[in-house]
Amino acid sequence: MTLSDVELLQGRARQADDVLQMDEEAFRSLYEQTARGVWAYLSRMTGDAHLADDLLQETYYRFLRARASFETDDHRRNYLFRIATNLVKDTRRRNRTVHVALPDEEGPGALSAPGDAEARAQVRADLSRAMAKLRPRERSLLWLAYGQGASHREIAEILDLKTASIKLLLFRARRRLAKLLRLRSGAPARPWRNSEERS
Repeated sequence: MTLSDVELLQGRARQADDVLQMDEEAFRSLYEQTARGVWAYLSRMTGDAHLADDLLQETYYRFLRARASFETDDHRRNYLFRIATNLVKDTRRRNRTVHVALPDEEGPGALSAPGDAEARAQVRADLSRAMAKLRPRERSLLWLAYGQGASHREIAEILDLKTASIKLLLFRARRRLAKLLRLRSGAPARPWRNSEERS
């Protein structure tokens, strides 16, 4: 083995160490800060807690393998959600069936409705059925905005969309969800139609 071979091997070893770009402590901290939110997102988008567990592992694996550099913690978090979004899309393409799960617990992300547990359960069931009828991108937009509290800029980065379009896309997704919920509840249709619905 020549000196140049040794230097080459040492360079490759340094590159392998650089793949992770974070030590175990930094990764553990990142995982503790983000795993619950990423898992909740995956669970809501796939409707399957066990699949969400698998996709969560794959998300962090791909994150570590990406060799990406990040300016801020928010950028790192958004990148994780972008990976998770792509994994859900891949899974959806393979399965073509999506169920939307809603949280059963009280707290962040849980539905709050006045009244007893039965009324909250009914609201959850209605919302779950309505969300399942939305397009995948609409579900992602709504969950990121209202389930995760992501900003328009963050949503655009995660879903690979233009920031300027997020406001309109969220408006349309909310309007479609509201329409589905009205149909479900048997509420009368609006007596007017907006400009998009006019012929």
